[in-house]
Formats: sequence, C-alpha cells, structure tokens
Amino acid sequence: MDEVTKVPEYKLFINPNDLKELKRDLWNDDPVPGRLTIEGKRLEIDLSYRGSHIRDLEKKSYQIAFYKPKAFRGANIIHLNAEYMDPSLIRNKLSFDFFSDIGVLSPKSRHVFFTQNGKSEGVYLEIESVDENFLRRRNLPKGSIFYALDGDANFSLMSELDKETKKSLRLGYEKKCGDRQEDYYLEEMIFNINTLSNSEFERGIQKYVNVDKYLRWIAGVIFTSNYDGFVHNYALYRNGETCLFEIIPWDYDATWGRDVNGKPMEADYVPIDGFNTLTSRILGVDSFRKKYVKLLKEIMSQQFTLDYMVPRVEQLLELIRPYVLRDPYKNKEIEQFDKEMDVIKEYMIGRRNYLKRMMVSIE
Repeated sequence: MDEVTKVPEYKLFINPNDLKELKRDLWNDDPVPGRLTIEGKRLEIDLSYRGSHIRDLEKKSYQIAFYKPKAFRGANIIHLNAEYMDPSLIRNKLSFDFFSDIGVLSPKSRHVFFTQNGKSEGVYLEIESVDENFLRRRNLPKGSIFYALDGDANFSLMSELDKETKKSLRLGYEKKCGDRQEDYYLEEMIFNINTLSNSEFERGIQKYVNVDKYLRWIAGVIFTSNYDGFVHNYALYRNGETCLFEIIPWDYDATWGRDVNGKPMEADYVPIDGFNTLTSRILGVDSFRKKYVKLLKEIMSQQFTLDYMVPRVEQLLELIRPYVLRDPYKNKEIEQFDKEMDVIKEYMIGRRNYLKRMMVSIE
C-alpha cells in the first residue's frame, strides 16, 4: 500500500466570460478554454462538464482536455469527479484500487484539491481516462475500447430502455479507440452471447471473452455492490493480440454500503449472481460457476477482509480530512464524514455474511 501524505492542488483560471458560457447550459458538452496549474506546471486546457444526473448537483464534475501541451503525464484527458453524493469522498477510488488488487484492469485515481479563479471548489477525485493512452501506459497491446453509456450495454439482443429488439448491437456503447472493424467484433460477440446453444457456449464464448478476467470483474462488482455495474458503469477493451474482450470498471461511487443518492444500501441489495445476459450465461456453465465460487472464497479470505481493507480506508480518510474541512460544499458535513469508516465496516460485515449464505446455494 503506497504511502501518500499530501493532496496536490489544481488551480484553474478561466476568463469570466468563458465561465459564464460554461454555466449557461449544463448539458452542453462544448468545452471552454482555461489554464490549469498542477504542481507548478502551467497547462492550457479545454474544460467541460461531465456526467449525467450529477450535472444538476451544486458541486460540478469536469472533463479536462490538455491543449498546450497536448499531453500531461502521458494523458490527453483527465476527469475531475466531485464525488458529491458520497459522504466519504473515497468510494470511487477505494473501488478502483480494490478491482486492481483482485486482478482487474482499472483506472488509476488520486484525490486533489481544486480551486477556480482563486475560489476553493474542494476535494475532487482525478480519474485516469480509459482510452488508447490507458493501454499505452500499461504496455498493453493496441485494441479497441468501448464505453458503456446506458442500460442498453446489457449484452442482450433486447433494449433495456424501450424493451424492444435492438436496431443495432452497438446500442449503449461509445467507441473511444479502434478502427471500424472493431465495431463488427463487438456486434459479433453480443450476437454469439445470445445465440450460442447451451452445448456450444462453454467453448464458444472463450473465442470472444477472457472468461477469467470477466469472473474477476463480476467478483469486483459483487464485493463493492455497484447496482448499475452490470448494465453500464464499465468499458470494454478488446485486446489486439488475444482478440478477447475484457471489462474495466467505471463510476463506482455508489458502493461500499451507499447508493447513488448517498443513502444507506442494504448488504444484500446486489444479488450474488448479478443481472445481465452475459453473466447469466457464464454462471449457467458448471465449470465457470465453480471457478467463480472459488474466486469469491479466495477474495473473501484475502482482500475483502477488515484486516486488509480498514487500513486502506483509514489512510484515504486521514489523507483528505484536512482538505474536506476546506471544501465549501462538504465542510459542514464533517461529522458524517467521520462516521464513514463505521458505515464501510458495517457494510463489509453484512456483505460477507450475505455472500457466505448465498455461495452455498450456487455451488
């Protein structure tokens, strides 16, 4: 566990006219120019709002594209998340780190303190963009990346949104990198997920999906309890060498015992066997289901324990607490912030008990 002792400050300077234009329409994705100073480095940037329902919140989240220079620390784009609905401000990072610990490709993230034209905007989470640079920084083979935008990214032939047959199997996805041929590979995978017979599925699906990685991702969703994780809140990466898809988590603030509105979430709210077409079919195969249960047991004895997680939670909370006191949107909620360790511990205890009961029924 890396020791981090200070939260870096990100200082944004933006022309008042450009700031007025940015605020004029929350749903306009057109960026405005600005200058961002990070640890003494001055960067010309383009700034826009990010997210869907979170744009209505008092504390905004942003996407930053580097303009001059075109890249900074190997990235063209970063995301600054307000984490406004999470009283702890750490659940997203805690989840990404957890996924990484159990062997799932996951974005890197760190907390920063953000100011705008000299005014404190508070604690934010900087999140690495999942794009071709994400692959390059990890020395991974080139391939395609598709973002799951909404409930139509459900691995089904049926639309989650209008309950009819999809007009395109790319519905619900936005391609971030990859050529036109990659669209075909995505459609081919989804088609075969739904049409391979039961006798063909065990062998056939392994031509399209890295099943081991997928099982680890399911486990990550299940342990963190991301309710939306099975139909969006993820990205797909098709490895150009193996030609197999694997899955990358995204937007994991509604986890570890709190829902998307920051309200308490029951420990048994997200079912152990998930709910999308691919998960259902994979866990319907006896050999895959046994591997899944074995993986759950391993993680529950190693990473998903209080001994393993509590020091990580404590470190994050202690790191950002002085900055939360300077956050104009969160400093009045410091009493709740100080209780979040107990909320996460209570969730973990309840979730462990639930999973132990349910593993017996799916073995």
